[in-house]
Amino acid sequence: MRIDLHTHSTASDGTDTPAELVLGAAAAGLDVVALTDHDTTRGHAEAIAALPEGLTLVTGAELSCRIDGIGVHMLAYLFDPDEPELARERELVRDDRVPRARAMVGKLQQLGVPVTWEQVAAIAGDGSVGRPHIAEALVRLGVVAGVSDAFTPEWLADGGRAYVEKHELDPFTAIRLVKAAGGVTVFAHPGAVKRGRTVPESVIADLAAYGLDGIETDHMDHDEPTRARLRGLAADLGLLTTGSSDYHGTRKTCRLGDYTTDPEIYGEITRRATGAFPVPGTGGPAQA
Repeated sequence: MRIDLHTHSTASDGTDTPAELVLGAAAAGLDVVALTDHDTTRGHAEAIAALPEGLTLVTGAELSCRIDGIGVHMLAYLFDPDEPELARERELVRDDRVPRARAMVGKLQQLGVPVTWEQVAAIAGDGSVGRPHIAEALVRLGVVAGVSDAFTPEWLADGGRAYVEKHELDPFTAIRLVKAAGGVTVFAHPGAVKRGRTVPESVIADLAAYGLDGIETDHMDHDEPTRARLRGLAADLGLLTTGSSDYHGTRKTCRLGDYTTDPEIYGEITRRATGAFPVPGTGGPAQA
């Protein structure tokens, strides 16, 4: 089995629609794919409707968290999307996205960048607007060469010149809420130092003691020594280890299935979940 547990669609900051994403996952030879858009589940229905036979969909989300001033992304799998407290927190994060993005555009304008809110909003379309959309606007304006080049202290990285904070969950709260909704939590790309500061291993140990299920070890932003270190840490803490592409369509260079999760780990994730269950594809209308 080939299993990719971290992807994004146009419901947040990817460039593939949810339907295009699941069709692309099948074409890439995947058996299981998780749709984990930022702080939203609104792409799930479209993905399920288009799910081709032979591909299983894991519903999820990537929750925006922060601790000690450091951004943390928490992958949440197979939770009940209608659980009220978790749904309310996701809504608070989403509601803060537009004013935050507008504020970052304002900072960029003060720095002499001729970007407009209208440009960013057009790039975001119906998705949850965020830094990747602003980064793409900077690419189109010729300010930076690629989206990743915008995530530096000069521009949009945490604490960067154009960075603006947003409403984010405490990761301990995120774990509690996801667990209460019957879901499973995995710390996304914990060693991605190119994105900015990362939390120390002591914080990961505290999260594990609080109920964190796993950490994403195999990821494009982890070099091999980092992957080995994280695998060792996971073994010490009794955490599951996952691998994922963090696919964003054309917004990033990674491809679906670039990194995958061991089938036994996937099986354990599904055994722990009680809020929702993987959806097997039976051939959606998009294949007719």
